[in-house]
Amino acid sequence: MKTKKKGNNWTAYYDPDTKRYFAEIIYTSREGREQYDYEITKEIYDRLGSFGEDYENERLIREGKMGYSFQNTMYGTLGPERTVWDEEVNEAMKDCIRKEEKN
Repeated sequence: MKTKKKGNNWTAYYDPDTKRYFAEIIYTSREGREQYDYEITKEIYDRLGSFGEDYENERLIREGKMGYSFQNTMYGTLGPERTVWDEEVNEAMKDCIRKEEKN
């Protein structure tokens, strides 16, 4: 099974050691940066990349459990700039990404 899938604004990961799936959505422009990390299900992971438009993949990712969000734009934010929604999911995703980058 592939351990990484990628679109224009999103990347999804599978960690074979823990059998968990994660995804991140990142928007970057000259106005700022936004990032949203999710724990997703196998079913969501399997369907990612099957849509012709990235917004459809992003909509599917957003069905998962949010672990982290970051917003820093020139227009300001509506809340805290960084929010960890679920510490355990956030750390597990960071570990998964580190493993993927080693390969």
